[in-house]
Amino acid sequence: MKTKAQSPVYAGVDISKDRLDVSLPGQGPSHYANSASGIGQLVKVLAGRTEPVRVICEPSGGYERALLEALWAAKIAVSLVNAARIRAFARAQGLLAKTDQIDATVLREFGELLQPEEISAPSPQRQRLAALVQRREQLVSLLLMEEQRLTQTRDQVVRKLGLTLVKELQKQVKQIEEMIAQQIDDDDTLKGQSERLQQVKGIGKVTASTLLAELPELGQLTRNEAGALAGVAPINRDSGTHRGRRTIRGGRIKVRRVLYMAATVAARFNPILKAFYQRLVAAGKPKKVALTAVMRKLVVLLNQLLKNPQFTLA
Repeated sequence: MKTKAQSPVYAGVDISKDRLDVSLPGQGPSHYANSASGIGQLVKVLAGRTEPVRVICEPSGGYERALLEALWAAKIAVSLVNAARIRAFARAQGLLAKTDQIDATVLREFGELLQPEEISAPSPQRQRLAALVQRREQLVSLLLMEEQRLTQTRDQVVRKLGLTLVKELQKQVKQIEEMIAQQIDDDDTLKGQSERLQQVKGIGKVTASTLLAELPELGQLTRNEAGALAGVAPINRDSGTHRGRRTIRGGRIKVRRVLYMAATVAARFNPILKAFYQRLVAAGKPKKVALTAVMRKLVVLLNQLLKNPQFTLA
């Protein structure tokens, strides 16, 4: 019988489009289809163990979603770890080869040694919002590519076909934005959070919906955690008396992208952040560095707004 006092057993799961490679301690690698039946078999094996299990896996471009949902439904703990951390961990062990079986083992060993935090299941409302936001991003990307192609198109027949596609994509973008707005309005929590975020000058509906979908932890983080998850926390490069240039990396790229756009607006029109940006530039900071600092200040502010209902911008 499982008890809270028991230490978890870590299971490394390498996820690809068609297959799940699994590494459990004390046994050879096993494989399951990345399908409803294969995932069901894996969950049954993990749930049948006498000790609690913690699954360690990487984001895999969406191929991990069905597995995550099945694990959450079965009350099996799961941690999602950035792939760059896993590769660095493997290289630190002298593992230069990379196969699915090796990756599964490395994931398990990473979990056993570093014990990454468990990720909780998002609400169904937030999961749907995330799906809608992702679809909007895909449509906008297609639209931009098609508009770029049109600038280079000379054949009138091809150009006419391209214009028809552009109009259809614009129509779908509008439809998906209406669905996103409706999804937020139908949920009191999402609606309140969206309105709260938009109190900050520079944060519009698209930025607010993206943050709610891609950074659901917002409002529950420390200052450092907010910056790190958004990928705008400066990383030191110091050794001895040498002080290297601070850089940013990692984090959630979609969050960082919308924060960049919001920061460019805030640095011009938000009185507080504009003054902050200008002070940094006047002190000799490169404009890109100053804008990154605005991004970090912005995400910390947004986190504080959702964390503390009494916090005001006045």
